[in-house]
Order: sequence, then C-alpha cells, then structure tokens
Amino acid sequence: MRRTDFWERLREVFGPVYATSVAKDQVLARLGGRTIDAALAEGEEVHVIWRAVCEQYSDRVPARLR
Repeated sequence: MRRTDFWERLREVFGPVYATSVAKDQVLARLGGRTIDAALAEGEEVHVIWRAVCEQYSDRVPARLR
C-alpha cells in the first residue's frame, strides 16, 4: 500500500478533517502506543499502520477497504 492510498482510505473513513486528528492524536495499541503520525515518522510500514487502524476502528472501516 502506498502512503497516498493510506491517506485516501483514512479520509474516506473519517472525513478529511477528522482523519488528520485521528492520525495526530489517537494512540493505537497495535502500533506500540504510537499515533499514526509517529509511526509513519519512525518508518513503520504503511500496511502495518492500516491494519492497526482497521483493528482499532473495526466498526468504522468498511470491509471493502480492509
């Protein structure tokens, strides 16, 4: 998965404004207690981050985006 695909999916799930907030502020357990922004900055693979988002927000991420 490319970063552009990741951000498109995140914006589709949360909307453009809230997606930015989720990436900046929400700590995800599967990312070792890091935010999305921190994980990206530290070089975590994008597909790993997306899986963490899908796990954390399973009620919001539609099956077609998983």
